[in-house]
Amino acid sequence: MAATIVPGKRGKKSRRVRLEDIAGKVGVSLSTVSRALAGEKGVRADIRQRIMEAAKDANYAMPTPVAGKKVILAASSAAMIDYVRNQFTLYVLEGLRDRAQALGLEIVTRAVADQSEEKVVLEEALVDPDVAGLLFLTVDDEGMLEATRGFGKPVVLINGDDPMMRLSSVTPCNRSAAHLATDYLIRLGHKRILFLMRPGRRTIDRRREGWQDAFQHHGLPCPPDLVVPVEDWLPELAAQAVSERLRRNGLDFTAVLTAGDSLAVGAMMGVQQMGYTVPGDVSVMGMDDLPQAAFLNPPLTTVHVPMRELGAVALDLLRDGMTGFANPARRVELACHIAERQSTGPARG
Repeated sequence: MAATIVPGKRGKKSRRVRLEDIAGKVGVSLSTVSRALAGEKGVRADIRQRIMEAAKDANYAMPTPVAGKKVILAASSAAMIDYVRNQFTLYVLEGLRDRAQALGLEIVTRAVADQSEEKVVLEEALVDPDVAGLLFLTVDDEGMLEATRGFGKPVVLINGDDPMMRLSSVTPCNRSAAHLATDYLIRLGHKRILFLMRPGRRTIDRRREGWQDAFQHHGLPCPPDLVVPVEDWLPELAAQAVSERLRRNGLDFTAVLTAGDSLAVGAMMGVQQMGYTVPGDVSVMGMDDLPQAAFLNPPLTTVHVPMRELGAVALDLLRDGMTGFANPARRVELACHIAERQSTGPARG
């Protein structure tokens, strides 16, 4: 059967094919072409010039150079508090800084506690021609997200998401990670697993949902009283919540999954203060895999979150918007895995 020719239609090479054409013409690798066109460091000046000329000859849509531009990182109060108490924010910032250095970008940090401070930051970014985009770190406030609608420069959320999908975002795979952790405990024989959390953030709600998903997957009951809220991420508050639970109900659970490692530290304290052992009587598991988790007594089984990669990937997303390639908003979730240590074991009995 003969193919039908549609008048007026012309086949177009993909951007990938064009990059390969340029690499073949210049005699360099695909990654070298990509870095040269993106304005990244590490490409010799003469090779960069040859690549640029080849790209021009191939009629390749050249991205806007980003080297030398500034990116404003707007950090919420929650991010700043975490920076002081824990290392999650610290490692996100390290990944962001390393990626910015490779791209030749300058990161300018601004604290934003409310919408009035956010407005100042947005105005600063809009009037400064050297500011190419903004990153918002650990922001959930709907009013703050709404204020960025129609903003004239690209915005990406780190460790947060936009439920309306107006903005691109990068987070850990919170829901599936908590499902993975709960499934791990259930396969050890645990059926009564407490979930300790500080309510208030969508990312933490995703972790609670993943914990529930695992119970449903295994056909196990998941009564609401297994959720134990705490007012802050302080270990002593988690210890108090667990010890009070034990005084009130006795040992009516065999495992504890916490929404963050700091709460897992407190959960172990609370269990041990009441005369029980970890993991002999109660298994305890955290989420995040902060460095201190490996040095607890016993060392903490936890879910490893790629913290540095969160910052790096967020900046790559922002760069896509800065270089002029039109893309819809994207929600990127980075895979997590279990770091198995000695705070978990088979359910007693």
